[in-house]
Amino acid sequence: MRVNLDNMAVVLHRPKYPENIGASARAALNMGISRLIVVEPRDCDPTRILKMATHFAAALVEKMEVYEDLETALSPFQYVVGTTARVGSRRPAVSNPRKVAETLVPISQENLVALVFGPENRGLTNAELRLCHAMVTIPTAEFASLNVAQAVMILCYEVLLASRDDATDFAPRLATHHELEAMYGQLKETLVNISFINAENPDYWMGHVRRFFSRVDMRARDVRMVRGICHQIEWYGSRPPEKSTE
Repeated sequence: MRVNLDNMAVVLHRPKYPENIGASARAALNMGISRLIVVEPRDCDPTRILKMATHFAAALVEKMEVYEDLETALSPFQYVVGTTARVGSRRPAVSNPRKVAETLVPISQENLVALVFGPENRGLTNAELRLCHAMVTIPTAEFASLNVAQAVMILCYEVLLASRDDATDFAPRLATHHELEAMYGQLKETLVNISFINAENPDYWMGHVRRFFSRVDMRARDVRMVRGICHQIEWYGSRPPEKSTE
């Protein structure tokens, strides 16, 4: 079993230079990925993009999708991989491209997968990485930062080569990013209302909740169950107190 490349997409978040968009398009297509999404580009000059994409990737550039915000761009995807050059306590469970690519083999069979790359100058923020199911760092000998097109090439190369001998290792269709974010929004509101998380900084505490759920392959029905639990908690808390019969 190999990765289903038809279900893969490269997402460039806030790229600064059109040349990097073109070079990334060429790298992705070389590795068999034919869907490119660009979010909030600073400059989307088609002439400069096509110069680096070359004639080979011109068709991919012509059909690339452009969005104004990352959440909207990721909404149809069931699995999101974020790239980062920085590690720390707030960025746990960072893997390398080869290991991540292997996990995508069963997931990609029935699910849309996004490979997200951040801006050239700073990469993805902690808030943006919280939108991801998995995080990957490309090992380097010294200077950790890579050109975005180089990072696209390396990760897509590992995805292209990834395979699993056990064809029975199958991942079901997962909840979309849009469904998960709706669940997290409702869950945050409920947990604040019952004082389980601090109302002054709920996103910090929700980071722990997100990491907990990211370890589970959440399906749409699982999301509906969690949201149903939240609804019942809110309903129970809003009931008037029962009158004493004494």
